Amino acid sequence: MKYLEIIYLNINKDKKIFLNISIYLIKVSTMPNKNATIEKLIHGYLLEEGVFKDKIISEKFDFGFVISFQPGSKIENLSVYKPKNMNGIFITIRFKISKEKIRTLDSFKDNRKLQFLNGLRKYLLIKEVYFKFDYKEDIIEIHEQIFPDKENFISKKSLFKLIQKVFYCFLFSNQLLDEYCTKKKMPKTELGFFF
Repeated sequence: MKYLEIIYLNINKDKKIFLNISIYLIKVSTMPNKNATIEKLIHGYLLEEGVFKDKIISEKFDFGFVISFQPGSKIENLSVYKPKNMNGIFITIRFKISKEKIRTLDSFKDNRKLQFLNGLRKYLLIKEVYFKFDYKEDIIEIHEQIFPDKENFISKKSLFKLIQKVFYCFLFSNQLLDEYCTKKKMPKTELGFFF
C-alpha cells in the first residue's frame, strides 16, 4: 500500500512560521492513469496470464502481440493488435484448412465444403463475431474487437472474455470441420446442420 505525505506551512499572528507535518494515510489507486498507454496495459495483462508470446512489428499497427492461448490445453496462436488510425483493439485467429481435409470434403458428392462453410457462417453470426473466408486459399479468420473507455482503459476481464470467445469459435470451427469430414450423411435441424 502506498501513502501520500502532505506538508502544510502555517503562519500565525506574530508572523512566526510553524511547520506542520500531517501524514494522511491515503491509499493510492493502482488503476492506470490517463498517461498509461493501452499498449502497456494490454501487454501487462498478457504477461500476467502467461499467454504473451511475441510482439508484432508492422507499419499497419500501433502495436500488436502474438499470444498462445489456452495454457494447458490445445494451444493456438492468436493476435491482439491495434490498427493505425483506429480506436479498437482487435483479437484475431487465422487458420488454414489442411489440403487433406479439403480433399476429403471435395470427395463427397453433396458439396460438403460449401455445407461446412455455410454451417460455420451461421454459427459465427449467432456468436456475433467478425469473420472472413478466403475461398481460394481455404483460410478462415475470426475477429472480435473491444474499445477503450474515456480513460483509455480496458479491463482484464473484458479483454480475456473476448480472447476466450474467439478461441472457442476456433475450436468449434475445427470440431465442425472434423464432423463434416467423417460423417456419411449430415444431420439437419431447423437452424441448419448441427444447431
